[in-house]
Amino acid sequence: MELKIGTMLMLEPMYTESMEKFRCKVVEKENDIIYVDYPINDFTKKTAFLLDGTQLHAVFYTEGNSYSFTTKVMGRKNDRIPMVMLSSPPANEFTKIQRREFVRIETAIDVAIEYQGSCYQFIAQDISAGGLSVRLTELVKFKESDTVQLTIVLPFVNGEIKYVQTDARIVRIFKENERTIASIQLTDTDDVDKQQIVRLCFERQLLQRKKELNEL
Repeated sequence: MELKIGTMLMLEPMYTESMEKFRCKVVEKENDIIYVDYPINDFTKKTAFLLDGTQLHAVFYTEGNSYSFTTKVMGRKNDRIPMVMLSSPPANEFTKIQRREFVRIETAIDVAIEYQGSCYQFIAQDISAGGLSVRLTELVKFKESDTVQLTIVLPFVNGEIKYVQTDARIVRIFKENERTIASIQLTDTDDVDKQQIVRLCFERQLLQRKKELNEL
């Protein structure tokens, strides 16, 4: 496993109550330093200025898996583009994130499920980069352990809409308060699409936190 040029990183400040998240891309590597383009605040969409010495938790996706590591802002470099220098541990010190550790948020988003020529339109109850649950409002042909194809609609607060298309597996179909729920595991989602789902989850977390603070 290697942190490659072009890999997208999600950065989160450590030792702060702020829920800010920043996105950036690895553009150069040199020994124990990685160079990234200027991070973008995932909520405001504005360029973020990170002070030297700022400690960050970094997450990235590669080869179908997600990894995390602790890093620190080491400085800046101006070359063909402005870059931020981040410390990087050896690859064998990256921590693999288990699927269950993906942030899962409750949110209503549109999901299309295709199975053996039939297409169903449902509303997701919750979602994470590892899976989602959907309320089944009509009879379906698929059953537990079947492989289906999903189209997930991701609406962001800035008006942007992304569509994630991926294979998935029906893990469980069960009753909950007289509702029929399907628990679905994403099985063939590429790294870019996973990052979009994580981005949506972080956005919804921030919105929920702001709402709670306004109600105090």
